[in-house]
Amino acid sequence: MSRASFRRLGQAGALLALGLGGCSGPVNNQQGHMPAQPVAFSHAVHAGQYELDCQYCHVGAEQSRHAGVPSASVCMNCHTQVKKDSPEIQKVAAAVAANAPIQWVRVHRLPDHAFFNHASHVTAGLKCQTCHGAVEQMVRVEQVEPMTMGWCLDCHRKTGAQGLTAPIASVPRKGELLALMSGEPLPEPSKTPRTLQPPSDCSSCHR
Repeated sequence: MSRASFRRLGQAGALLALGLGGCSGPVNNQQGHMPAQPVAFSHAVHAGQYELDCQYCHVGAEQSRHAGVPSASVCMNCHTQVKKDSPEIQKVAAAVAANAPIQWVRVHRLPDHAFFNHASHVTAGLKCQTCHGAVEQMVRVEQVEPMTMGWCLDCHRKTGAQGLTAPIASVPRKGELLALMSGEPLPEPSKTPRTLQPPSDCSSCHR
């Protein structure tokens, strides 16, 4: 075997080793992934026991592609008074004092070639639990669903076939607040539910 053939074989082996080392399972399927976090935050306490709205912390979910991770200062809105002597709360307070973000470990991750928009799903009336599982019962967040392309497509096709409608949006439309304050007619179109027709063509998610 020539030196060039050995070189190509070695390169192929290195790529295979990198691929196997970097993927612990099927691509885009980290079902069951439940990493430890730098602060022991319990969704079961906050979203479950105290019934905090998801969007109090994840403020971008209704208006943005990304739901967003709350800054430590959001936590301190309550915890300057509540459980302020807790070692976990002191970690958060220290992050605020240092003006440094908490290095949360990401749980749900789609591949770079897949486009996902939280706002389009939240405004369509989809509950967070549909994709994220019963978060309000989780002491440590876990990826419950596979979040594969087939799983997403099944939901899109089922929703379209059922002819479901989206709830009236809670986010004000452009000019709506001004109209409400001035007594002017609300901007068109009027607030009416829309029939959901989620796309299933490739370009909707692969842009």
